[in-house]
Amino acid sequence: MLKRVLVANRGEIAVRIIRECLDIGAEPVSVYSTTDSHSLHKMIVPKSLCVGGPKASESYLNISNIIEAAKLSGCDSIHPGYGFLSENSTFAEECTKAGLKFIGPDAGVIKKMGNKSAARELMKSAGIPTVPGSDGPVNTAEEAADIGDCIGYPVLIKASAGGGGKGMRRAYSRDEVMKAFSEASLEAENNFGNGEMYVEKLIENPRHIEFQILADKYGNTIHLGERDCSIQRRNQKFLEETPAWGLSKTLRNEMGKAAVKAAKAADYENAGTIEFVVDKNNNFYFIEMNTRLQVEHPITEAVTGVNIVKEQLKIASGIELDIKQEDVVQNGHALECRITAEKVFKNFMPNPGKIDFIHFPAGHGIRVDSALYSGCEISPYYDSMVAKIITHGKTRLDAIRKMRRALGEMVIQGVDTTLPVQYLLMYNHDFLRGQYDTGFVDKNLSSLLKIYKAAGSINESI
Repeated sequence: MLKRVLVANRGEIAVRIIRECLDIGAEPVSVYSTTDSHSLHKMIVPKSLCVGGPKASESYLNISNIIEAAKLSGCDSIHPGYGFLSENSTFAEECTKAGLKFIGPDAGVIKKMGNKSAARELMKSAGIPTVPGSDGPVNTAEEAADIGDCIGYPVLIKASAGGGGKGMRRAYSRDEVMKAFSEASLEAENNFGNGEMYVEKLIENPRHIEFQILADKYGNTIHLGERDCSIQRRNQKFLEETPAWGLSKTLRNEMGKAAVKAAKAADYENAGTIEFVVDKNNNFYFIEMNTRLQVEHPITEAVTGVNIVKEQLKIASGIELDIKQEDVVQNGHALECRITAEKVFKNFMPNPGKIDFIHFPAGHGIRVDSALYSGCEISPYYDSMVAKIITHGKTRLDAIRKMRRALGEMVIQGVDTTLPVQYLLMYNHDFLRGQYDTGFVDKNLSSLLKIYKAAGSINESI
């Protein structure tokens, strides 16, 4: 097994990886920015190193400083978590050059799958269903509009190197393509350093279904079932569940086989995710591969009993997968709510500040992943997610009832969060019936906010 692992991240995911390293007998080393000097992920390890200033570009995205920190602390490997450098092929390559094991796929695979237009072409050649669109990147707005005229509107203009909804625009006519193309390209250039774009048919209000993959260097590749991530706001996931409600056994098996086939086509190793959209006629299409650990991985762990982070460490150590596809069984149902520090009545504006008091829910079937503690500071420099609440029950309704209790019990004082809106979501009739798609939040958010505002507090909302 790996002996000493540098955790090149912060917040709840850094805490999760640190704990897993300790559980398998590996020594974790953390890195932190100057603004994170009192962070939980720094305090719970025997050794930590400051890698730069408060801005991510100065610290958690500073490749040379992180590599140097790993060398100085005698690490043999680096776990990137998610976000920051987790899907940066240059970082993975620099780790290898420095003699450090990158806990994730090969740099070439990250580069290949990180370019969404190239990944799409690879999947097409492997026989995986893909959304109709451009053959590779498009260079001009006129070229993008010509493709839209050919495949029909609406279309989605997407950044080849994009993610998180950045560098993405919808267009319902040729004129809208002409207007949106340069805007999306500039946004992609500013966020990813790459303004390359491609075009695909917009599948309106589909379901967003993703499959968790594990693969070792010996050619063993399995999936751990699917997650429904359709409840999104501005292309950011708000709530996830597994298994996907209403997905037939036939469609689930077909998509699972396609996900494994896609991972094999990419020569993939370690944990990853194959993402699909499913239209109203149950046709599914590959949209992208995430070459890293996903935020919502705990719900898959809950229903399968597979410790995904531990499997990542084992795979990186060269240990062969001891889980076969036939061993994977989904037991019960699990939900995850992402709690973010945001002002919901001010267009979800980030709300950094000091946590005066925190209380986490507990009990059977409830898990909280967070780096919060009473008195800690939420920094304005990083993502606003502060906690993940995961519930697991025998049935979907059981998991929902546990989530109601967990969200009702959780107390965060000092900053505003999305917690009350997610609590109310647990009582929405369409959600309870499993009748939702990626347009759900846009359709229901205003009514949820009205109820919240009228109630005045979470405890008076029902």
